[in-house]
This record gives sequence, C-alpha cells and structure tokens, in this order.
Amino acid sequence: MTTERQPTLDTVAAEAGVSRATVSRVINGSPRVSPEARDLVEGTIARLGYVPNRAARTLASRRTDSVALVLREADATVLADPYLSAVIIATSQALVGTGVQLVLVNAQNDAEHQRVGEYVRSGHVDGVLLASMHADDPLPQMLVGSGVPVVVSGRPERHIPGLVYVDSDNVGGGQLATERLLSAGRTRVAHIAGPPDMTAAADRLTGYHRALARAGVRAGPVAFGDFTRASGESAMADLLSRGAEVDAVFAANDMMAIGALRALRATGRRVPDDVSLVGYDDIELAQHTEPSLTTVRQPVVHQARTMTELLLLQIGGQPPGDPVVLPTDLVPRDSG
Repeated sequence: MTTERQPTLDTVAAEAGVSRATVSRVINGSPRVSPEARDLVEGTIARLGYVPNRAARTLASRRTDSVALVLREADATVLADPYLSAVIIATSQALVGTGVQLVLVNAQNDAEHQRVGEYVRSGHVDGVLLASMHADDPLPQMLVGSGVPVVVSGRPERHIPGLVYVDSDNVGGGQLATERLLSAGRTRVAHIAGPPDMTAAADRLTGYHRALARAGVRAGPVAFGDFTRASGESAMADLLSRGAEVDAVFAANDMMAIGALRALRATGRRVPDDVSLVGYDDIELAQHTEPSLTTVRQPVVHQARTMTELLLLQIGGQPPGDPVVLPTDLVPRDSG
C-alpha cells in the first residue's frame, strides 16, 4: 500500500514553472511578485492542495502572522465606548481571510506603553495599529524608530517622519454639526469638547469655531469631557450652572451628547424645542434616544479596513504610504 505524498514548495515551483523563491514570495505576501506570477502560483497551490508549513514560514521569515491593536484608555472606557468597540470589531473583520490574527492590547499609561513597546520590538507581532492616542503618547515615535510597521488611527499631534495615519475629517465634521444648528436659526451654540490632548477633539473644536466665524455668530461657551456619557452630563450641567443661555449644543461624540440630553431634561429643557443637540460618531444608540440624535457619521469600517491594508503592505515590504483622511457626513434626526 502506497501513501500519496503531500505536495511541497518545490512541487509547486516545478508545476508552475517558476523559481522556488517566487513561490515563497507569493506565500509570504511579498509585493515583489507580478500579478501574473501571483495568479499562476496561487492557482497551482489550489490545484495541488499545497498547505504551507506555518512553523517553517515563521522561522524563515520571522513572521508571526499577528498584529496588535493598541488602545490607550482605561479598561472600563474601552468596554463601555461603542465607538471603540466598533473599531475593534471592524479591525477584526478587516483581517478575515488574510491569515493574520489580531492581538488586542490596552495600555493606559506611559509605563504600560513602554512594556508594549518592548513586547512589539521583541518580535511577538508583525506590526501595530494604534488607536485612541493622546498627545503625550511615546509609542508612535518608539515604534517608528525601531523599524516596526505601524499605522495610527487619527492625526498625530506632531509630524513623525515615516509614520502613516488614517483619519476622518474631524474639522469638516465639526463644521457640519455646527452648521446644522445654525441652519435651524440657533445663535447661542455651546460646545462639549473631548479631551484637549486628543487631536480628534481639538479638530472638532476647530470646526465648531470655524463654522461660527463664517456665519458671523459669536462663539458660545465650551466645556470639556472625556468622551464618556457621565462627562457629557457633567459638562452640560456645568454650562447651565454658569448661567449660559444656550439654544443649541454640539457634543464632540454621541456618548457625551446622550449625557447632555439627560442633563437638559433634568432642568426641564426640551430637546429640540428649547435646545437643539447634535452629537458625533453615529453609534447605534443614537437612533434609539428620545428624541433620536442628529449626529455626524465617521466611516469606522472604511477607516479600519484602510488602516489594516496599509499595515499589511508595510509588513509585506512596502514603504509607509501617505496619510489618508476620509470624509464625514451629517446624519439628520430629531434632536436638532
């Protein structure tokens, strides 16, 4: 009785009429293969039923076939924030079919980021996606300086040569939200901003001021939150306790807008009759508030997919690309 031998890498190369090195490059995702050769090799692999030896690939290429998604927030924030949950899910989905696994890492402070940097530089993952970054974050510079493939979600506060990022148009989104309120005839527009050390929050604040300036409307009061529902409720209560006579509020994310809605109700103010309200992100919950929340949609799935594609290209040997800024759009509902 004879046992049929499993096809080897040499078998694939011989059948396809290419070199062993070309087959290896196709298997390892190298960009240094023509589309024709890639199609030929992949067709031969499928026809022969060749299964690459994963352990051998890892040893030869020093690849782990895993990437890390690093978030800099408290555990409770990550679990409770629908936007961050959407980022995690979208990133995981973007990796389906690539053979690459996602490792989720939460680093809340500089000490933990130092440990994450050491973990990554030791070769435990092939690259890193950074999200929810703050201005004083040491990881981007640390990883780029070590030659680790990295893509950042959101515009870094300062330019770092070799660092690619994917962002949404937060300035434009802030303008859209504010212009929506102005178009309803509102003239006393307050803003609940996010953390000032996060560029997304700073850019939305810039968009708010830009829309008001262009309309010739005086800027209203600003309070700061941390993108949580509780901070939005507290910020709204603070604005009202200052005696601010506002007829509209733009909150820098939906969770803070939902908190603001609660604070407005607690003081007997009706939304949108007395105060119009617009949020940001278009989380699922925004459809189910009472009234439903007008908001600005971020393309979370598109952003996660783009980040993942750019990271995999770097891992495959291509240089970092140019920054990508994706458009945002207004989602009108009943709150403003």
